[in-house]
Amino acid sequence: MNQILSLVLSSTGETLLMVLFSTVFSVLIGFPLGIILYITGPQGIIPKKILNQVLSRIIDVLRSFPFVILMIVLLPFTRFVLGKAIGTAATIIPLSIAAAPFVARVIETSLIEIDPGVITAAKAMGSTNWQIIYKVLVPEVLPSVVSGITLTVINLISYSAMAGTLGGGGLGDLAIRYGYQRFRTDIMTAAVIVIIIMVALIQFLGTKLANHILKKR
Repeated sequence: MNQILSLVLSSTGETLLMVLFSTVFSVLIGFPLGIILYITGPQGIIPKKILNQVLSRIIDVLRSFPFVILMIVLLPFTRFVLGKAIGTAATIIPLSIAAAPFVARVIETSLIEIDPGVITAAKAMGSTNWQIIYKVLVPEVLPSVVSGITLTVINLISYSAMAGTLGGGGLGDLAIRYGYQRFRTDIMTAAVIVIIIMVALIQFLGTKLANHILKKR
């Protein structure tokens, strides 16, 4: 029992580490990409058709990759950056790249839903494009962004579990190596239960935070 608890705690820590850092990196990449997609789009404040279409196609291509295949494709890049291609730290790179396009689309979709009258009013008051972005657009989409990031985190937990099939560490690796391959149903069940609890907690906290931001507006 102590051995199972030790393995589960260690693997849970690895999963949390992977999800935390990949969430941060994917938001740092995806958030500005989503803003660029919106402001350069047909409804944006700086329409740039060619830039918008090129960026949109790149994001769509990255989103279409199944995560396991993307992880394999990125093995040389991960090895070049970190000196290794498997393990907890190495998994953060493909996780971040897989989630960033999703974040970008979430941000773009949230921005498209903003009432155009709000932007028109800001322009009428003499706001610059930069002021419109960080004083109007970003505050308006915060509740939607929180909900979108919550979904991103949940997807990353799922991706991190899949990464276990390629030695990515975490609960997925625990379920595969110690549960499935060694016919330890108890370990596999424990890993699945922890993942379910983790997802439920994140969804609960994300919903509470989004509702709190809505009430503050």
